[in-house]
Amino acid sequence: MKSIAVVNYAEEKGSVALRELDRPRIRTDEVLLEVANVGVCGSDLHQWTADHSWPVNYPVVLGHEFGGHIVELGTNVDGWKEGDRVVSETAAVIDATNPLSRQGLYNLDPTRKGFGYGVNGAMTRFVRVPARCLHRVPDQLPFEQACLTEPCAVAYNAVLVNSTIRPGDRVLVLGPGTIGILCAAMATLAGAEVAIVGLENDRSRLEIAKGYGCETIIGDVTEWAMRYDGMGVDCVIDAAGVSATLRSALDYVRPNGHITKVGWGPQPMNYSLDPLIQKNVTLQGSFSHNWPIWEKVLALLSTGKLDVKPIIGGVWSLGDWHEAFEQMHSGKVVKSVLTPK
Repeated sequence: MKSIAVVNYAEEKGSVALRELDRPRIRTDEVLLEVANVGVCGSDLHQWTADHSWPVNYPVVLGHEFGGHIVELGTNVDGWKEGDRVVSETAAVIDATNPLSRQGLYNLDPTRKGFGYGVNGAMTRFVRVPARCLHRVPDQLPFEQACLTEPCAVAYNAVLVNSTIRPGDRVLVLGPGTIGILCAAMATLAGAEVAIVGLENDRSRLEIAKGYGCETIIGDVTEWAMRYDGMGVDCVIDAAGVSATLRSALDYVRPNGHITKVGWGPQPMNYSLDPLIQKNVTLQGSFSHNWPIWEKVLALLSTGKLDVKPIIGGVWSLGDWHEAFEQMHSGKVVKSVLTPK
């Protein structure tokens, strides 16, 4: 049985196309998942436009934000059955003996390979998944929302694990993309006073961000950042994906404050980090997520405490992948979702 797939087949810009693939054969510790929905991530777009900064195992099926039903079980898989509703983590290949993996931080295993760049992802009908990556999806949570567990887990890790945010803190989020808006939502859930900043062409995204209880700013944020005591904000979440925003973060964070960088940006900085030292600021990177974070996020989604419906700009078939990518790349929608059916 063959299925169509959205494949990134070469390093050059625009090297993404529909191709036919055979149904995957699973190993003993894997399941075969029939994909219900798969989200389009900014990293998918970066591989499409060839401005990414991570190695890609070409050709590869894109897609790492996904969920669906189990249709086949490996012989060594216990605790699951055909028909189970699940979502999958992204760490498709890890070294279980690595010291970081032994600590539960397999997301930081240097040998880790993820769906959509290291191994075939889920922009197709069937994907093989290690059973250790699976999480149950409650019946009341639709797959088009459940497939966004992954970006929500990225935001949860950045804001609630890797940042020091307390109720009443003032938090500035740079960049109103999917991760930026979800980071703002998480910071609001944590009891912070939150503002998210963007550019003129981000107005529609910023309107969506307002629904998560944060202020929105276009352009200069000095007045908001220095409000009250003139010292700056307690925490800046840099989700913009360009190196220049880290410089802005250093300007707006208060002495002894915290900056968490979650947005990727391959450009050189070309500026001094002396303000980091002078202001005694903590600079924290945040990458990916692990099992307990996924469970927390699924609890938030299934209870409605975190609602991702406002960021979903539409659901497209795999055959319309190009439109889904364009709509998201142009900023017309925050998040595009695909379905193989």
